[in-house]
Amino acid sequence: MKEAVDRALMLISEHRCAYMVTPNPEIVMAAWDDPEVAEAIKCADLVIPDGTGVMQAARILKTPLKEHLPGIDAATEILKRLAEVGGSAFLFGARPGVAERAAERMKLRFPGLNVCGTNDGYGSDDAAVVSKINAARPDFVMVCLGVPKQEKWMAKHAGKLDAGLMAGLGGTLDVFSGQARRAPIVWQKLNLEWLYRCFEEPKRFRKIKKLPQFVLKAWRKRLGIK
Repeated sequence: MKEAVDRALMLISEHRCAYMVTPNPEIVMAAWDDPEVAEAIKCADLVIPDGTGVMQAARILKTPLKEHLPGIDAATEILKRLAEVGGSAFLFGARPGVAERAAERMKLRFPGLNVCGTNDGYGSDDAAVVSKINAARPDFVMVCLGVPKQEKWMAKHAGKLDAGLMAGLGGTLDVFSGQARRAPIVWQKLNLEWLYRCFEEPKRFRKIKKLPQFVLKAWRKRLGIK
């Protein structure tokens, strides 16, 4: 974790609007099917594997990764480090009101952090969001628009915003706002957080159906089968 967070903070210090992605099986499958998503991942300044599914696929493809780091854990560590130096964060995404509630709770959780702006992810004019971010000049932009919208959004705006680092973080603001709960630690240690989230949000079970396809595609790629 330390290596990934240190890299993120270095990118923040450069303040060139870099971006990081945290691919899970859903994102990887979207990249296999959509060249624009694949390019967004390829061009990212920092890629942190989120989830054991990606780790397993990497082993199948004989390109093992050191470790996986859930996006929310990466964000938490980045925010802690920013709070220590009075850094700033902009929260972009989720349903109306969620980012504002997350901001209130984050200020209590990370004393010293400057939450310099929020914007929901529904119906906002893109130019207005860009203007808002540029006015705030944040160190860290949490882009929580869901897959693959957030990856495409970051790729489109990379290097064009007055910000340090953007990160695609899915439902992270829902958790920070208290609207959603993380899995208990024991589930996390067993790498079953994805299953817990399915029980919390049954609609996620639809995504599980894609997991066998994900594993099969990994094997087909290893064997050179189209």
